Amino acid sequence: MSTPPSTRDEATGPVVEVDPAEGGTHHQHPGEGQYIKIALILAAITAVEVGLSYWDAVKDFRAPLLIFLSVIKFVMVVAFFMHLRFDSRLFRRLFIAGIGLAIFCFTIVLTTFHVWTR
Repeated sequence: MSTPPSTRDEATGPVVEVDPAEGGTHHQHPGEGQYIKIALILAAITAVEVGLSYWDAVKDFRAPLLIFLSVIKFVMVVAFFMHLRFDSRLFRRLFIAGIGLAIFCFTIVLTTFHVWTR
């Protein structure tokens, strides 16, 4: 029985183990504890977003703050729960382009409805 081919780095050993039967590469997934931490961080960010929506003292900065917090949540969900952190750079670039386009369109819509001048 043959061993699967690997790409080696002299300093650290195998970088990528390739399993021909599955046709791809494998990576070390985070454990359950890591996913629970990420879920708690996402819940905390959501709580901050809800709090900001009721806090009148920050109404001038509310929309940009909420957009910023939404981008942080998007990045965390895509990176960890969709495993994009472990995938090809091409997929990362596609998601970055998508979030960039979404922010651009959302900013145009908010500008059209005069959200920034209220």
